[in-house]
Amino acid sequence: MTQHTQLFIDGQWRDASDGAKFPVLNPANETIIAEVASGSVDDAVSAVDAASKAATGWAALKPRERGEILRKAFDLFSERLEEIAELITLENGKAHSDAIGEATYACEFFRWYAEEAVRAEGHLGMAPASGALMLVHQKPAGIAVLVTPWNYPAAMGTRKIAPALAAGCTVIIKPAGETPLTMLALMPLLEEAGVPPGVVNVVTSKQSGAVVDAMLHDPRVRVVSFTGSTEVGRKLLRSAADQVLIPAMELGGNAPFIVFEDADVDAAAEGLMVAKMRNLGEACTAANRIYVHEAVATELTQKYVARMASLKMGNGQDKSVDVGPLVNADTRNKVSIFVEDAVAKGAKVELGGELPSGKGFFYPPTVLTNVSSDADCVNDEIFGPVAAIQTFDDQDDVINRANDTEYGLVAYLYTQDLKRGLQVSERLEFGMIGLNRGLVSDPAAPFGGVKQSGLGREGGKEGMMEFMETQYISTEW
Repeated sequence: MTQHTQLFIDGQWRDASDGAKFPVLNPANETIIAEVASGSVDDAVSAVDAASKAATGWAALKPRERGEILRKAFDLFSERLEEIAELITLENGKAHSDAIGEATYACEFFRWYAEEAVRAEGHLGMAPASGALMLVHQKPAGIAVLVTPWNYPAAMGTRKIAPALAAGCTVIIKPAGETPLTMLALMPLLEEAGVPPGVVNVVTSKQSGAVVDAMLHDPRVRVVSFTGSTEVGRKLLRSAADQVLIPAMELGGNAPFIVFEDADVDAAAEGLMVAKMRNLGEACTAANRIYVHEAVATELTQKYVARMASLKMGNGQDKSVDVGPLVNADTRNKVSIFVEDAVAKGAKVELGGELPSGKGFFYPPTVLTNVSSDADCVNDEIFGPVAAIQTFDDQDDVINRANDTEYGLVAYLYTQDLKRGLQVSERLEFGMIGLNRGLVSDPAAPFGGVKQSGLGREGGKEGMMEFMETQYISTEW
């Protein structure tokens, strides 16, 4: 695929207005892959201008017409999965298996919302008191600003772009500075699929705060959709409040993974591999606090350590590699500090735990046991390949410990008693539950959390509603 490094505004590739650029690194060897345009506030305003100019025409298309364009985007994306996966690995570092998994997942949002575009249904009824007819329907909310993180360079974008376009909105997307190339590479596919100029615009920038803030204070913008840390989410919510924007916030997590004494231990170990090591643990859905019943703790730990020890670490461009580098030095160093802190507070290193030498932001698969409840790694997102295992012997106690966090994105639990599993699930204060599953994400399902893990939902039929407004017409005939 052609490697694009310019801004994409109104269907045109252009340099930043002031000519500024920033480097994108390969996390596996710390070399510069490309110099990418660093958009300014003026460029952001130009992108809003383009989205505004295209808005009326795009919203006026029949839902089926928008759906057909999204379906074409799915077909074109499907033909290029391997190329997109290679680009994801190049700028993000993740192993090829993770990259191809992300590309497949990202692609599916176009197919799902190609089908959902025709299902923004309203209703007609009679007002009980007045007898007037109530006509209720859904309309595009307007221009949407989409801000995406570096951990899923393709999927976090398509999970926002597809429902916004299905709803009839035009968008400006600001991808993470660490991983802008994948999103830029998707623009020719959307163009070929039939997306008109100005409907999707990409502003890459290292001036993220100023650029995004300028767009959120533009009265033409009506929606802000953000995936990232709770800290940044709070700042965006403050900015969004000035224009009373519709906020869709998918924020941080601190996921508990609970293994009860009646669990299938082999299944739990495999599920933990997925929940912890998918995307190298660089996911808000990653299992962060692992609670294992004392009766099965030794067995589970032994089986899990064996699985972790079998993983091959290296440059993700080698398709035999299971574990690539973390995205940057700060992320790698934070993981290392988490392990040092846990060990200082009494944790035992069962596997890994040593920072490797040489180039690249690598950290080995690591398993810790006897982790203290005051260890930093169980009170903050690890965002790396470190499994912190604790034990429990009482169901009520472990539910209370699981809920004892400001976050509420996802929780996982393993038990062979379905009644127990559903009862515990209802008591867990999380927006999503993996019951005997280590993976919950699906384009057809509503993705999102409670408490400080976010507002709204992405995916499913709910995802498109984030980009629509309900209008009620009272009439008689």
